Amino acid sequence: MDKLSILGLALAAGAIVGGQWLGGGNIASLLQVTAGLIVLGGTIGAVMLQNPLPTFIAGLKLTRWIVHPPRVDHAAGIRRIVDWAQIARREGILALENRIPTTERGFMRNGLQMLVDGFEPERIREALEVEIAAYEERHRAAARIWEAAGGYAPTLGILGAVLGLIHVMENLTDPSKLGGGIAVAFVATVYGVGAANLVLLPIANKLKVLIEAQVVHRELILDGLLGIALGENPKLIEARLGGYLA
Repeated sequence: MDKLSILGLALAAGAIVGGQWLGGGNIASLLQVTAGLIVLGGTIGAVMLQNPLPTFIAGLKLTRWIVHPPRVDHAAGIRRIVDWAQIARREGILALENRIPTTERGFMRNGLQMLVDGFEPERIREALEVEIAAYEERHRAAARIWEAAGGYAPTLGILGAVLGLIHVMENLTDPSKLGGGIAVAFVATVYGVGAANLVLLPIANKLKVLIEAQVVHRELILDGLLGIALGENPKLIEARLGGYLA
């Protein structure tokens, strides 16, 4: 669990609520259902309109990475690659076939299978680079829905403010209704700007960092597999892959 994300979100919300309280304001005044409906509903609708359904769903699923990010252990990956390189050097590449069942499904197993099947190094590179590029583009497209939401939310906040002021203008003759309209106007702006800068854009940027880490790990595995395919010395492979740890 990524405790830093939870702490950051709690600190951001606490700063807003605490600032309102320390300034003598009423915390309940920040709770406006109308403003929330305008900003939240409008933002979700705009993002849904912008993206195809699979991308939208994938973006929602990526949210779990904020609390439970995928584990990336470059050091463990290097150790495994070096172990394979030593086996291949002593017994030949075909000796790695018994390592395939114990390798988790996905990128690493695909690469190991191609290595054992005797693919040329250049063909392995081409196939795995395509897989890396597809993985990166698919996940970045999903992460961009949060970036898009962060762009739309402030605008929807301004729209909510305008709607609130329209309500005020329509009821100038009834002072009892002015307060509600003004509250919606200002709180909608707070919701829009706050949601974008404290939640939506930080989520988008954190997802980009996590995706980049996954891409780098796959590039490390590709580099190591190519070293094995080319018959390089395991110590040379280990030294080169050590650069990824920096």
